[in-house]
Amino acid sequence: MPSLMRTCTLLSALLAVWAAPQVVLQQPSLSKRSLRGRFLQITDMHPDPYYRNHASQSSACHRKKPKKEEERASKYGTPYSECDSPLLLTNFTLDYLEEHWADEIDFVVWTGDNARHDNDRKLPRTLPEIYSLNRAVASKMKSVFSSKGVPVVPSLGNNDVWPHNIMTPGPNGITNEFSSIWRSFIPFPSYQVFQRGAYYSTEVIPNELAVIAMNTMYFYEKNKAVGGCQYREQDDPGNLQLDWLDVQLDIFRRRGIQVYITGHVPPSHNSYHPECYVRYAELALRYQSTILGHLYGHMNSDHFSFLEADDLEFISDDKKAGSVIAQEEKKPMDLYHMLLKEYEALPSTFKKTNEDDFAVINISPPVVPNPYLPTFRVFSYNISDAATDKYRTSKKKKHGRKRGHRENKKKICRDRPFHDMWKCRLKQAWYSDEDSPSRTNRRLTPLGYAQYHIPHLEKAGKKHSPEVKLSYVTYSRSMLRPEEGFEKDWHYPVPMKQLPKALREGNWTGHEGEKFLPYELEDLTVGSWLSLGRRLADRTEKKLRKQYRKFMYHGLGHEG
Repeated sequence: MPSLMRTCTLLSALLAVWAAPQVVLQQPSLSKRSLRGRFLQITDMHPDPYYRNHASQSSACHRKKPKKEEERASKYGTPYSECDSPLLLTNFTLDYLEEHWADEIDFVVWTGDNARHDNDRKLPRTLPEIYSLNRAVASKMKSVFSSKGVPVVPSLGNNDVWPHNIMTPGPNGITNEFSSIWRSFIPFPSYQVFQRGAYYSTEVIPNELAVIAMNTMYFYEKNKAVGGCQYREQDDPGNLQLDWLDVQLDIFRRRGIQVYITGHVPPSHNSYHPECYVRYAELALRYQSTILGHLYGHMNSDHFSFLEADDLEFISDDKKAGSVIAQEEKKPMDLYHMLLKEYEALPSTFKKTNEDDFAVINISPPVVPNPYLPTFRVFSYNISDAATDKYRTSKKKKHGRKRGHRENKKKICRDRPFHDMWKCRLKQAWYSDEDSPSRTNRRLTPLGYAQYHIPHLEKAGKKHSPEVKLSYVTYSRSMLRPEEGFEKDWHYPVPMKQLPKALREGNWTGHEGEKFLPYELEDLTVGSWLSLGRRLADRTEKKLRKQYRKFMYHGLGHEG
């Protein structure tokens, strides 16, 4: 475990950011490092410089010392509360990642919210504080990852701007400030685009794999400073960003480069402006053969959802009962039940399923213990020999297929106001391919992930640092620990040292196997996620549903 002496580093960085000279660094390249076949997603750190040990939880852990011990803040953080992360927790997490994971991963997806919530009326947030916290965390990320040659791909969160949730069209003060804060992470060719809208792309594996970091503030329904991607408002910042995304995806498709799309607020009917959601969903499906996955944060809960071809049709709201409702607008358990409805609406069998019509959104839980437990997630992906991958080396380019429209849609689109809705205007060919890495296991296909959490924060103190424990893995038994004789050529998806003793020793049966191996997915292709969605839709799968809900809420009521 990192020494407690190191946990003051974020505070030191916070105090020094304004005085430090600006050193311009370029994003490190993986061309000089051998691939490990893994990457980290970390999100929603929410460091709070005003957090006080033993303070009252009702004061956002800022003041007072209540008589009842259970109402007091813990030194390293207070799970299941509305308190943000003490700097001790933020530093402990990043120090742990530096010691145990920085040499085991190829790049970092960092999906926003690096300032505290504005949840204390007596201590309102300010714009200088937000920028200062972001500079401090960025400095720490450079030290932990960039200095070791690991590319870091940050994106903007709704708590990284002021006023909260509001961002005007760029260029503006926010895009200018973050172009400075993240200068070492943004490739030079993307710098001008970033200054306009705080979005960009970067090749984390040159000529093979790119990550596109979106600015979801321009899609977010709560941002009333933008037009919401209306068709007639071509200069709306959401439309401009999606126009840019279309061009980027087309360029990467033609170059044979695979892509992850990342951002803070995940796309859903309720959290995006309707027209922004339609355009995003259409691009996700149109370029399915290029996009490996969609990685987001913000929701503070662990789950997945689908973008579907039906999202582009005119159907009644009651038929679209599975649309995800933003957690912040509903009671936490409502999200779980709405997701089950979404899964129940999936085609019941593979024969009825056209996988061209689906894309998967992965939502990672946060570092901040608000309202659950601190977490981070390590993905693995296929790094088999590029030279032998026929999909990548083939010179044959499959043409996109034109999408037909339902008859009722053609009729609806003749009349206003529907004529000027994006559903009636998006008629481009789709590029989907059952042999692509998003659909079948080949080079760069995402294979699975291991999720870790930090339980029992209330027990950590001067004598004991927090402990990081494995929550679960998505892998099957055969993938996680191959049979004897294959170890020499096997790239373990999770290093053996990062697994609990039971899994290192191959104890798959009984409680331990069920605890850590709830899903046993062969990979993270579209078909695998559809299969898991169907299993969760099955009301007889009570044990699986219970496990999913437990992980979704980070062990609330099940900590250990």
